[in-house]
Amino acid sequence: MIMVSRRVPSQSQIRSQMRAAGRKAERQVRSELNRIQGQFERDVKAAARKSERDMNRKLRVSRPAVSYTVTERAYLQPISEVAARQAQTHPDRRDVFLCHAWGDREGAAAELHDLLEAYGVDVWFSEKDVELGASLTRSIDRGLRMSRIGVVLMTPNMLKSLADEGVADKELSALLATERVIPVAHGITYEQLREESPLLGARAGLTSDGVSLVDIAVKIANAVKPEG
Repeated sequence: MIMVSRRVPSQSQIRSQMRAAGRKAERQVRSELNRIQGQFERDVKAAARKSERDMNRKLRVSRPAVSYTVTERAYLQPISEVAARQAQTHPDRRDVFLCHAWGDREGAAAELHDLLEAYGVDVWFSEKDVELGASLTRSIDRGLRMSRIGVVLMTPNMLKSLADEGVADKELSALLATERVIPVAHGITYEQLREESPLLGARAGLTSDGVSLVDIAVKIANAVKPEG
């Protein structure tokens, strides 16, 4: 009979194997914890968005009367028709995608967002719709795809972003490929806009020159989501 001897692992090998198994288990636990934390954060953010939308519905205010120029009426009429068709064919989409410069996220962009929501418009706004840890570019792409009309808030910060070819520039390029865009000149003139973006400056759009953002928000709301 031939005896086959088995090699007994040394103490150091056993310790090494135990450490490797421990590290693997630790990675698995850490990965699971990260997954649970990520899901929890997404759930919390989704609940917060729902709560915000519910609150906005309760706090909706009547839209004040505004006056239009001939140019504004001519520009907004086709937008209204597109928005109406989109609402029928894509009822799950947001009313508006708000394109803005990073420097305006807590200023003019936030103010316009709040006004539109108060007037019953469902707005995709990166400050509330980009989930924690999510890719900004991919989130913006999804927001553009899932919105019926694009509103571009053109400000001095936006002109700088366009010159630097930042994220806002990519958003704008995607919007300009469609006919679903409302440019809003705020704090700049259309002459300045045309110097930086001839394609966008060639559109009539809206301007806050001589009026407030309240008037701008009402005109956008009336175009994309008429009352009644």
